[in-house]
Amino acid sequence: MNLTEQVLHVLDHALSLQGRTAAFDATTPLLGALPELDSMAVLAVITGLENHFGISFGDDELTGAVFATVGSLCELVDRALARQEP
Repeated sequence: MNLTEQVLHVLDHALSLQGRTAAFDATTPLLGALPELDSMAVLAVITGLENHFGISFGDDELTGAVFATVGSLCELVDRALARQEP
């Protein structure tokens, strides 16, 4: 499973989308486009990503812009993973 597929899996689970993320790609809008993605769901997505990938995000990284699209969310995860590498 590649990074995008893993992020979509976490999104699907955190937002209870029941497989709808199968039709998502990097350009799929999230915040404002998915009614399921409210402020509480954002926390569930963040926690899900941190747990799934074994990473953590700084408060300064968690802006509305990172939840704009699937691609921008994947970039956030990718940056956090790059910090973990030796």
